[in-house]
Amino acid sequence: MFRQINILYIHGMGGGGDSRIPSVLNCLLNDYVDPARLHFSVHVRTYDFDPEVAREMIAGWVEEIRPQLVIGESLGACHAIAIKGVPHILVSPSLGGPVWLYRAGWLTLIPGGHALAGRIWRPREGDRQKLDFSYGKLRKYGDYLTRALDNSPRRGSRDYFHAFFGEKDHYRKSGVVSVRLWRRYFGETYTMYGGTHFMEEEFIESLLIPKILEVIG
Repeated sequence: MFRQINILYIHGMGGGGDSRIPSVLNCLLNDYVDPARLHFSVHVRTYDFDPEVAREMIAGWVEEIRPQLVIGESLGACHAIAIKGVPHILVSPSLGGPVWLYRAGWLTLIPGGHALAGRIWRPREGDRQKLDFSYGKLRKYGDYLTRALDNSPRRGSRDYFHAFFGEKDHYRKSGVVSVRLWRRYFGETYTMYGGTHFMEEEFIESLLIPKILEVIG
């Protein structure tokens, strides 16, 4: 029997429809399966930086795509975790990111603060999320993490979760990425790998793809 597997990939801050990891998955994932029996489609779209607008956009994509698996990267992991009733794989989940963005909101009220943030965190050209570090949008991140963690095993979720954390992830020093916080809500459901925050292709092939195949069964 032929199976079509749809995966919804939710990119991180400043990512988008041309993000690297989902592009690699779309190129390689089907090489590992019998094309007569199984086909993977990895769907990645650019969502709004405003978390409330993004939540509505992603909910619409879930309804349209009907994914059998959700993968969330970095800040996008919180949006991925909040989706109920599907397995979740997270790449460098930034559970501390929403807290940092919320607390940094007041900095944008300082003259020049908004413009400076836009110059520091400027996405590459292409189909990428436009970043607007305005006070109103950053303050909306106050309940962003809470909504995600409402679907964690600690709060009763029966969904499947597994995360990958890079041993050389520089965001772990600031708490933007926190293995400790992950363990608190999701237990020992994670793997450490020898790379950075931006999972390198060797680990996509050796860790992420085998995990996808394992979860899909």
